[in-house]
Amino acid sequence: MGSMLEEAISEWHASVNAGDLRRSTNAVGDSVVVLGPKGAGSITSEQFADWVERSGVHLEPRSWHPVSERLMVVEEDATWPESQAPTRVATVFRVAENKVTAALRLPDLKSALELAHICREMAASE
Repeated sequence: MGSMLEEAISEWHASVNAGDLRRSTNAVGDSVVVLGPKGAGSITSEQFADWVERSGVHLEPRSWHPVSERLMVVEEDATWPESQAPTRVATVFRVAENKVTAALRLPDLKSALELAHICREMAASE
């Protein structure tokens, strides 16, 4: 798997975990597709930075699962300011031009891998 993919996702995690709004804006594309417990859609990089600030989330990568040249699933331990203990989640990341262009958070690794494989197949059939 390409280092560009891993570097972009590592930068995404570092910016989110630092709560660095400028860095978070730069870690994602002008438009980024998101999925989480509160919904899904395409948001701007500024809206993404707003989410970083509001959520206060910290996502500690635990395992990396390459799916394609542009897709990676990362299993993470998530904590929030009000958390007593980490929650294990998994995120499907898509990267283009050294920036994360999709971050689809799912409740478990199996669900994330299934979605990532569907996304890969959809892209291959275009």
